[in-house]
Amino acid sequence: MLNEITVMIYCLKYGVFCPQECILSGIMSVKGKKVLHMDRNSYYGAESASLTPLEEVYKRFQLPGSPPESMGKTRDWNVDLVPKFLMANGLMGLFEKRRFKKFLTFVAGFDENDPKTLEGVDPQKTTMREIYSKFSLGQDVQDFTGHSLALYRTDDYLDKPCIEAINKIKLYSESLARYGKSPYLYPLYGLGELPQGFARLSAIYGGTYMLNKPIDEIVVENGKVVGVKSEGEIARCKQLICDPSYAPERVKKVGQVIRVICILSHPIASTGDVKSCQIIIPQNQVNRKHDIYVCMISFDHNVASKGKYIAIASTTVETNNPEAEVQPALDLLKPIDQRFTNISDLYEPTDLGVESQIFLSRSYDATTHFETTCNDIKDIYKRLMGVEFDFAEMERGHNDIVGEQD
Repeated sequence: MLNEITVMIYCLKYGVFCPQECILSGIMSVKGKKVLHMDRNSYYGAESASLTPLEEVYKRFQLPGSPPESMGKTRDWNVDLVPKFLMANGLMGLFEKRRFKKFLTFVAGFDENDPKTLEGVDPQKTTMREIYSKFSLGQDVQDFTGHSLALYRTDDYLDKPCIEAINKIKLYSESLARYGKSPYLYPLYGLGELPQGFARLSAIYGGTYMLNKPIDEIVVENGKVVGVKSEGEIARCKQLICDPSYAPERVKKVGQVIRVICILSHPIASTGDVKSCQIIIPQNQVNRKHDIYVCMISFDHNVASKGKYIAIASTTVETNNPEAEVQPALDLLKPIDQRFTNISDLYEPTDLGVESQIFLSRSYDATTHFETTCNDIKDIYKRLMGVEFDFAEMERGHNDIVGEQD
């Protein structure tokens, strides 16, 4: 029964979970693949999980004792280990706002196939630095636009053709217009709902999902994967998608990320007492090579007890003192009731996986939005299937299958 299947495995050495595998399991099931999704943990997620009750968070971070009574009912908590959403705010002067408005109007109407909208700009040759200069936008506005709207992590994009950045800004604006207050979505009860949702999608289309299933060995013959060994049995497969921890000889360490989960009894100062927000501290503002991210959610999202907030600060590690690197973010959150600090290694595959048919995902980076994760999913899909991912094609396939079931 388990012969000739695509196997998705995750939840590894440190309970690490990459939703890339779970999302792909849903996609591959919809496309008619036989999928077995194995999970070492007893719950969905792990690094992308939302831990509940609050005692589980204390246990994971090896804090002594139990949560104090001031934290409220511990089962009201669903603490994301890795937040992934974005809401951004920027402040600028009156004249800067006018110039920025002209810039946004230009971006909104920009169509590389319509010369009337280009205003002399060559989408493939004019750099984004030149675009900013065209509208006389200062450094602070450039930082806000490039890092909070277009979601770039470095300033390398400034000297590249402007078309990609313009499309990213248009996506942000269009998403904002759709809902009015924020261009981003966040699931109630935490991000742990996402892997559960894709697991259900996989199951609907014939996928098999197994919790509490240890992975003993990836079986390889003649350089290609042929199965996964678990508790003395081998599930035969032609393809394998997994987290870097399963195949350390096929990945390389590319850095580290620090994340500090903070429990607060108040919203972040100077944010208008909002119940959720994100602050991106651009690298230039703090003399760093990487941005610092702060993501805040609250009891409004069913992730904390009444009156409580969860803020997670994260950044890419650059020195031997990671906690000092994230301090500018922590200063914004004071006073902090409780904090949980985690420093994790970042890995990426050393080969495409085409020869071995073992396709590895990348570790979660420091960003608190799904941009890089989605890019990784599309990259794995292309390596796995040999073609670019086409969402429209998947939607058609989904409708066809639903029609057959009806």
